Amino acid sequence: MAQQTRSGNVYVISNVGSFGDGVLKIGMTRRLIPDDRIKELSDASVPFAFDVHAMIKSDDAPALERLLHAAFEDARINKVNYRKEFFRLPLERLRSFAGEKGLEVTFTMAADAREYRETLALEKMTPEEREKYH
Repeated sequence: MAQQTRSGNVYVISNVGSFGDGVLKIGMTRRLIPDDRIKELSDASVPFAFDVHAMIKSDDAPALERLLHAAFEDARINKVNYRKEFFRLPLERLRSFAGEKGLEVTFTMAADAREYRETLALEKMTPEEREKYH
């Protein structure tokens, strides 16, 4: 039973519209559908949805999350509140580390940031053009 509670997924997500380029959140979830956690994080507390860069399945997700947090301690944004799991970190650095550790994971390197990019495009439109968009 203890092993079942340790299995889960470590996620790497970004929110370019809310936090800018190069800011990643590294967290974990034990949910059967890990994307439900990402949707929850994308709720009303941030203006745009998160993009998933990696989802790492693990038999010991808490240990893997701790390993990643320790490896990138120098990049941690909030050095006071460790419950805030945001890092100013190039995704390539994290991908290289995952490769060195032999983690089975596929990375999506570019953030879609669809809502954010559409918002930027709408801001450049005239009121008439915006009217046609909606």
